[in-house]
Amino acid sequence: MDLTTVAALLLDMDGTLVDSDAAVERAWHTWAAEHGVDPAAALAIAHGAPAADTVRRLLPGLDEPAGTTAALRQLELQYDDLADVTATPGATDLIAALTRLGLPWAVVTSADTRLAKARLAAAGIDPPVLVTTDDITAGKPSPEGYLRAAELLGTPPARCLVVEDAEVGIRAGHAAGAATAGLKGVAADLPIGDLGQLATLLLAARA
Repeated sequence: MDLTTVAALLLDMDGTLVDSDAAVERAWHTWAAEHGVDPAAALAIAHGAPAADTVRRLLPGLDEPAGTTAALRQLELQYDDLADVTATPGATDLIAALTRLGLPWAVVTSADTRLAKARLAAAGIDPPVLVTTDDITAGKPSPEGYLRAAELLGTPPARCLVVEDAEVGIRAGHAAGAATAGLKGVAADLPIGDLGQLATLLLAARA
């Protein structure tokens, strides 16, 4: 794909910019045990999606108050579990490249604001724009978060590159009208091994 047309990057957080996979899995294992859910079933659909949406899919029989309580419990398990949360490989290289190129960027995450800020701080990342589930009415695969981030950056979605490690996020990026880059073998317009590779490609495209 032609990276010279990219005017802004919209980055997912968990698994893309921040390595929090172990913390996420620990939280879902604990939550699943508490709620009588198969942990494997929870992890199979949890990645990249808001916790509330995953809880509703796993426990469709809950009424709204009970569903809200169950989702809040899942988030509580994650808030303080930051011991091994770090930046993903190449994340700092990508941020440095974006600064060098003058490309605006934002983080768009399925986490709420409290969790997003905690994990980004643990990873040493301070995004200029952050869009969380607190800022939108529908999470991924809805394009709302990516459309909101593009608006805040003042960039048409068609000139944004969405960077994701989950299929649900790629679907959200495409629905927003953006090009996509996929980590971890996720099908996307531009497959990448890590964020360092993306940094190299962006710098080369503008050399």
